[in-house]
Amino acid sequence: MAIRKTKPTSPGRRFATYQLREDVTETKPHKPLTEGRAKSGGRNSYGRVTSRHRGGGAKRRYRRIDFKRRKDGISAKVATIEYDPNRTTYIALIHYADGAKSYILAPQGMRVGDRIESGEKADIRPGNALPLHAIPTGTIVHNVELVPGQGGRLGRAAGSEIQVVAKEGPMVTLRLPSSEMRMVRGECRATVGTLSNAEHQNVKIGKAGRARHKGKRPQTRGVAMNPVDHPHGGGEAHHTPGGHPVTPWGKPTIGYRTRKKGKRSDAMIVRGRRRGKKKRG
Repeated sequence: MAIRKTKPTSPGRRFATYQLREDVTETKPHKPLTEGRAKSGGRNSYGRVTSRHRGGGAKRRYRRIDFKRRKDGISAKVATIEYDPNRTTYIALIHYADGAKSYILAPQGMRVGDRIESGEKADIRPGNALPLHAIPTGTIVHNVELVPGQGGRLGRAAGSEIQVVAKEGPMVTLRLPSSEMRMVRGECRATVGTLSNAEHQNVKIGKAGRARHKGKRPQTRGVAMNPVDHPHGGGEAHHTPGGHPVTPWGKPTIGYRTRKKGKRSDAMIVRGRRRGKKKRG
């Protein structure tokens, strides 16, 4: 995927970069697999802002993605590779041999006309979905389930890849993109391959307007506020706070652990993402 730079005819275009999206083969989605997507503007049912800095943005239609991949033994053909405004990776429209159509997350290297399938007897090829116990050790996968039949939860962003590290009894150990080592039941399904559009992270927005197109509103720094509005506010000049940085409501923010202790899933973590410490069950 190539990155396109623009001539610096304005301050916004000087640093902005754009993707050429050479892998995309269709610009309009398959309408029966789309639905309207309402925007909340960060507000709850009472109209109060509960998630700040959200609002506006370009209109989108949601594409229904098949994260479960449960049509076993039925071959499917890749019809199109499409851009999805709701996620960073590309999606693929597939046509099953029985006439059904669905969207899946497109792995890297998938092309129109490729044949894919799902089930325990499927080949180890990009795009095929299998239970983890049927995938050889060392294989790169994505869209991994945490609960059998729930649908993929891990590894769904552009360029994501999860490695099958080991198998022990009914459990399979995975190495996540965060370097965390985690155990998942062998019946959980995963799709073979690395997800497409890995160049997504190299795009520079370049101007505030592109952030507004994504539905992101401006954010005011705490040190620029008054003391009544933020703990960092006040003073004759803008300067960093004397203590640790906090949210507008006084809770620590940078480096503050937000994960609750005693979660059942902690027992499944073999090695945490920080300092390589082993989690205790």
